[in-house]
Amino acid sequence: MSKRDYYEVLGVSRTAGEAEIKRAYRTLAVKFHPDKNPDDHTAEDKFKECAEAYAVLSDPQKRASYDRFGHAAGAGAGGFDPGFSNIEDIFDMFGFGDMFGSRGGRRSTVQRGADLRYDLDITLEEAAGGKEEKLRIPRLETCGDCSGSGADEGTTAETCVSCKGSGQTRYQQGFFSVMRTCTNCQGRGQVIRTPCKKCRGAGRIEKEKSLEIKIPAGVETGSRLRVSGEGEAGPNGGPSGDLFVVIHVKEHDVFERQGANLYSAVPITFAQAALGAEISVKTLDGQENLKVPAGTQTGTVFRIKSQGMPALGGRGRGDLFVAVTLITPKTLTKEQRKLLEQLAEIEDTDFDSESFIEKVRNIFG
Repeated sequence: MSKRDYYEVLGVSRTAGEAEIKRAYRTLAVKFHPDKNPDDHTAEDKFKECAEAYAVLSDPQKRASYDRFGHAAGAGAGGFDPGFSNIEDIFDMFGFGDMFGSRGGRRSTVQRGADLRYDLDITLEEAAGGKEEKLRIPRLETCGDCSGSGADEGTTAETCVSCKGSGQTRYQQGFFSVMRTCTNCQGRGQVIRTPCKKCRGAGRIEKEKSLEIKIPAGVETGSRLRVSGEGEAGPNGGPSGDLFVVIHVKEHDVFERQGANLYSAVPITFAQAALGAEISVKTLDGQENLKVPAGTQTGTVFRIKSQGMPALGGRGRGDLFVAVTLITPKTLTKEQRKLLEQLAEIEDTDFDSESFIEKVRNIFG
């Protein structure tokens, strides 16, 4: 099968400069690298093809010959030699170093520990006032006997003889090599001959940690509190992750919360609505007097300033909105019935029906 034009392989023009050719090859080499396309023979062929094209076009003499004679320029020598013993040499040209874990001696196996999540239920009052909460967190902590090394006291971990401490082993596949995790040390780069008796070589043990955290006033459901360094300890003595406390505020019997504002409803009698009255309203802080003017209609909403939730961060406080609801008694005493019957005889029922209907529309509209 005839070879494709090298410029076409790399997707560059014949006037492309050295930097453009290098950039194009780097993109294709990463895209079709065997490590990223396991068992994909098409990608493997394309990888070889672009490597050969770059080997020619990156060399001024080979490029000049190719521009004059095409693929025939290398026919006498069995074709152009890509000039690389393995894939490591290709990526070293671009300063990738250990991009695929193939170089650089022993790999660092120290890793950051996992972050933890703790879901905490609190009341609305606790969310309003803030509080200090004691938590018990099960987590992995660094073993105190071996300081996270996994080796028993008086011993040390040995460098893996299979991967020489790199954590990976190289497998040659034709003209390029592939790096895989070392099966002898499972990628750690070290082998523990005498494991720590306490952690059995893991370097970490399960423990329950007691913590006391401060919940700021104004938190709401979904608020996340980050406690730095209180997650799980990292493998091989690595730094600990963080603890995230997720807040869930329980539903309240009286108040409904919307942001920093609170909403509630209170019942009033016909006499209170008609004559006006001063009623006691429940707030988060206790009781507050509310003046209900004469002629108040059921569903009227009153605002009590600064009796809502504190804003997170201490920037003021929301309001409390109270809706009054007219309560009709289910049973009446003889005296109450007599008075209501007298009222019914003299009360004015000639109200503006159109105005009333418009009010109803506004309520449901």
